[in-house]
Amino acid sequence: MQDVVVVGAGPTGLWLAGELRLGGASVTVLEARRERDVNSKALTIHPRTIEIFDCRGVVEPFLAEGVRIPNGHFGGLPDRMDFAVLDTPYPFTLALPQARTEELLEQRALALGATIRRGCRVAGLTGDGVELADGEVLAARFVAGCDGTRSTVRQAAGIDFPGTDATTWGWLGDVVLDAPPERGFASVTGARGGLLVVPLPGGVHRVVGSDPGTNRPGWPGELTLDELRATVTAIAGTDFGLRDPRWLSRFGNATRQAATYRSGTVLLAGDAAHMHFPTGGVGMNVGIQDAHNLGWKLAAVVTGRADDALLDTYHAERHPVGVDLLEHTRAQTALMTGYSPEGQALRAVTSKLIAAAPDMSKYLAERLSGLDVAYATGRRVPDRRLSDGDTLFARLRSGGYVETDAGLVRPDGHLA
Repeated sequence: MQDVVVVGAGPTGLWLAGELRLGGASVTVLEARRERDVNSKALTIHPRTIEIFDCRGVVEPFLAEGVRIPNGHFGGLPDRMDFAVLDTPYPFTLALPQARTEELLEQRALALGATIRRGCRVAGLTGDGVELADGEVLAARFVAGCDGTRSTVRQAAGIDFPGTDATTWGWLGDVVLDAPPERGFASVTGARGGLLVVPLPGGVHRVVGSDPGTNRPGWPGELTLDELRATVTAIAGTDFGLRDPRWLSRFGNATRQAATYRSGTVLLAGDAAHMHFPTGGVGMNVGIQDAHNLGWKLAAVVTGRADDALLDTYHAERHPVGVDLLEHTRAQTALMTGYSPEGQALRAVTSKLIAAAPDMSKYLAERLSGLDVAYATGRRVPDRRLSDGDTLFARLRSGGYVETDAGLVRPDGHLA
């Protein structure tokens, strides 16, 4: 019997597997796909997630390969938030395809001793583990559902997933551009829609945005190259010479959150616990941060270092973060899809406030970056020099508690 079966080998499940092994728990990760998805839903790694990687000694490849972006947008507004004011060693986001992030996190999990099994689709839960589609039963003391918005684990556990259905749709295309924007990046907004152009490895750019044509309920159909070209041209005045699509996709603003993140021996993290419009590129980051909160607690319980009641603090601490996430993404979605004259006026006024009010800009940047999260025990503790000359982030790499002048710091970097 395994201590924990993690269902889903995305960023959330892989980070959780590594944290469990760091804490001494045995873990098997089950993934339905036989191969890693080459199409990367997520590109953005926010400052708090970079800090987490540093706290476990795995940040260097992310810094070496990711493209550093020193500011961020709120709802696609033209005036951007300056991350230089943030209290972090990493005042920027990193642009890195999710497929590469998963590869790096999988390397860490395997190096720590996790077992990862691909091509294993979970059909449901048993009294003491999971049952696979081929009839195999894998026993485990706990099951962690990191298996996305359509989570089999969540449904099998009978955990409600209330919320709202999609009322608007975004689109993306990973394409070749014959006439890319200067410096590779572009951000264009207006009454005809908004879009971002971001360079990806391999000579490909991602063109992502939304427009009035799909600002309505009801699935608009599969995205075609001709539709993408026409929509981009209408918004930007050029199609940037886009061709040879590697991936075309749509996504909606359906917004839901699990009623509980724990039901007995079943726990949820990442998209299995919350879904939303991907404004600000925060989804993967919140999932990894869920796993960072859960991993040390679950490992402590299964190894006998903590009472089972510690797991209840996972829901108590992370469910409110999810509530805040949904509020934040809904607000940004409203701004992004404000195509009417009134909506455009609201966007203009809000954008000017970000430019003119440094405190407002910093507040939004702290929320977007994940640096403002606080629990009942206290806020995250920024990196600092300890009395023996070591740094807090370096000391946290063992996965234990650290004594500092600010107080005792938990394995996840928050005050105990």
